[in-house]
Amino acid sequence: MKGFKKVLFLGLAIVVFTFWGVIGTNAARREKTTVKEGKQTQTEESFYEEIPVFTEAITLIRQGYVREVTPKDLIYGALRGMLSSLDPYSQFMDPEEYEEIKVETKGEFGGAGIVITIKDNLLTVVSPIEDTPAFKAGIKAGDVIVKIDGESTKNITLYDAVDKIRGEPGTEVILTVVREGQKKLLNFTIVRGIIEVKAIKEARLLTDNIGYIRLVIFNEKTDEELEEALDKLEREKANSLILDLRNNPGGLLEAAVEASSKFIRRGKLIVYTQGREKREIIRFTSKGRQEKNNSIFYTCPLIVLVNEGSASASEIVAGAIQDYHRGILLGAKTFGKGSVQTVLPLSDGSGLRLTTAKYFTPSGRCIQDKGIVPDIISQRAKGKGQRANQEKEKDENDNEDKEEIYDPQLQRAIDLLKGIRIYQTRG
Repeated sequence: MKGFKKVLFLGLAIVVFTFWGVIGTNAARREKTTVKEGKQTQTEESFYEEIPVFTEAITLIRQGYVREVTPKDLIYGALRGMLSSLDPYSQFMDPEEYEEIKVETKGEFGGAGIVITIKDNLLTVVSPIEDTPAFKAGIKAGDVIVKIDGESTKNITLYDAVDKIRGEPGTEVILTVVREGQKKLLNFTIVRGIIEVKAIKEARLLTDNIGYIRLVIFNEKTDEELEEALDKLEREKANSLILDLRNNPGGLLEAAVEASSKFIRRGKLIVYTQGREKREIIRFTSKGRQEKNNSIFYTCPLIVLVNEGSASASEIVAGAIQDYHRGILLGAKTFGKGSVQTVLPLSDGSGLRLTTAKYFTPSGRCIQDKGIVPDIISQRAKGKGQRANQEKEKDENDNEDKEEIYDPQLQRAIDLLKGIRIYQTRG
């Protein structure tokens, strides 16, 4: 992309100041095949024939509506409706919203800390971000939000949902959800807060020199934090690795390419996008670990944990590792968010976020609505800090911060790595 066009990766909505669909950059290597502009088609001609209907409607509204409406309100409203009618991820942003979406890539913002989308016409939680108010309240991936502060979400747009849930830190919002396996509606009171998201939640050595990294989001800090985590594990003599991407809702495209580059050698295709025209392709390749071509993490046994809350950037990393047989994917099928949103500024400081392409793994698999199927399917597990009975009333005497929850997926990954190493030493 050139100039002001920047690729958005996630394209889902996080309930903070505004949508989470953060801006990627141009640093990743890519090749683009452009399509020449053709002659005006019959569709274009019919489009311009409909323009008078639009101007006629605006004129009637300005003349007959019960109160005076400014031209800007009418145009902005029309743009919001126009973009929201295309798909759940396209959006019109007024100048304030456009500025906020750029701020959110920094990794610090205010709100509830959940990523939402419209799926099958239902307002659905992609994932709560770990250690945010929504996570601590007990919101889970896959929850369907049916009410916000008692108001139904039927036919709600993604923009309106975000507008209702976001608010000043310290204020409350009540979400009513339908959860698979539960017979009654669940109510969660969430106290909004300032959220500072670290990309790496955990980086430590497990039993038998198995390294473990919990990567919770892809933002501008991911590359630096992941590099530090890998260096730490190398110093501690890790000889294998578990990369935990469960409930990671995604983020920056470049951060996903950089993360993949820690495990896939320089010059390898990580992901490519394809627009409306089949020839409209952009390729993103691995950068490798600078001056660390002999890194153990290019060759050591690797297991990637994923689940239904792993989306977009997480799916890019998982898909590339799976396609190159670099590691084993373990867990549940991922969310399936693989469309590209491009941010286009408008002259008055507002902007459009427009779906322009789809993402494909190196082998050509489309991620959108399909997700990534793990090599090994494993049962769902409760992560640290989340109890099996979160939807029930909490015991005031419980100390969840100190509670260790058995994690069968992680344990299975550890056992699998032990088996791989035994096999390798005997080979």
